[in-house]
Amino acid sequence: MQNNDLIGKVVLSKAGRDINDLYVIVRQIDNNYVLLANGNTRLVEKPKKKKIKHLSILEDIDDELLLLIQSCNKSTNLKIKRFLKLRGIVKEG
Repeated sequence: MQNNDLIGKVVLSKAGRDINDLYVIVRQIDNNYVLLANGNTRLVEKPKKKKIKHLSILEDIDDELLLLIQSCNKSTNLKIKRFLKLRGIVKEG
């Protein structure tokens, strides 16, 4: 797996304190670990490190979201939060 294969994908946590929480992959560290953000409790500036084997991949990469993540724009967290919310994945509030 190349370093950028997973960036921008929506994932569901299958283990740990954050079980059943949804995130977007913002960086792949190596073949075992990725960094995750949800735009709310986990920001792009301070992502969560998680093993890939503890994640379930839900959606393919969204091109607009991928560009935002790569550009490190200040509005990236808001866009991630809205992206997850619009797809009915995250509860409002």
